[in-house]
Amino acid sequence: MNAEAGTVSESGRHGPDIDPRRLAEAYRYCESLARSHYENFPVASRLLPPRLRRPVAVIYAFARRADDYADEGDPDPRRRLALLADWQARLEQVRAGRVPLEEPVFVALADVVARHALPWALFEDLLSAFRQDVVKRRYACFDEVLDYCRRSANPIGRLLLHLHGSPGETALRRADAICTALQLINFLQDIAQDQAENDRIYLPQDEMARFGITDADIAARRDDDAMRALLRHQIRRIRAMLDDGAPLAWALGGRLGLELRFTVGGAWRILARLEQAPSCYARPRLTPLDWLGIAGRSLRPAWFAPGRH
Repeated sequence: MNAEAGTVSESGRHGPDIDPRRLAEAYRYCESLARSHYENFPVASRLLPPRLRRPVAVIYAFARRADDYADEGDPDPRRRLALLADWQARLEQVRAGRVPLEEPVFVALADVVARHALPWALFEDLLSAFRQDVVKRRYACFDEVLDYCRRSANPIGRLLLHLHGSPGETALRRADAICTALQLINFLQDIAQDQAENDRIYLPQDEMARFGITDADIAARRDDDAMRALLRHQIRRIRAMLDDGAPLAWALGGRLGLELRFTVGGAWRILARLEQAPSCYARPRLTPLDWLGIAGRSLRPAWFAPGRH
């Protein structure tokens, strides 16, 4: 690791003592990384309040780079774990007040964490989930999947609430429900890709057995009534989670609330597409027409009432 480092100012909340030009370059790098990855759900979009766009892009860049270490590149799991260990070491360096200036993500992250007093534990949770992805390929039951989502997805929603202000317990619980639901939707969209590329199956093994589905069936792309029943079971549970979390999208109000309403609306639409898909291994994408419909519904508070979907 490069020994060159900036220092965090004593005031903390005013950000690290870093050359403004270097800091601006670091922010631009994170924003470019956020824009370059297509997602079904908005990432640091124009819907967000301007004051939150850069911080959200930085958080996304931190998670994106670490996720790529876990999923892509070197096929040797030991090398992947080494890269994640280095990412963890850089995070600890920033937490100790020394900023690794050679890595733009951490230059920007040091500034964001200091200015917004973000909890370090949420970043550590993300890294623990990415390390788990390298070594764990099967999940015995849904509780194990939930524990993974608690660390891989929920920290993002909690960080966003912290950026917005001091979150209450109800808001945090609803954010967790939304983020877990989004993660589970990604699992359903990526069943084939996860199995083919990393031999990972996030569907709970006990539920697969209940519906008569084996690992070999997933590898063979079994696409019949039993597999569809298993997926419908997952979709019903995800929809209930979204229903639980959806009131937050209206309660927040403002542009952040609008961003979240688009996100929840997009998730509902993806679930509908998954139910209607001709294959159990389809990966539906939302179209401009889908987003237009979501935009109209996002202005109606009744759409986000519990049990609406």
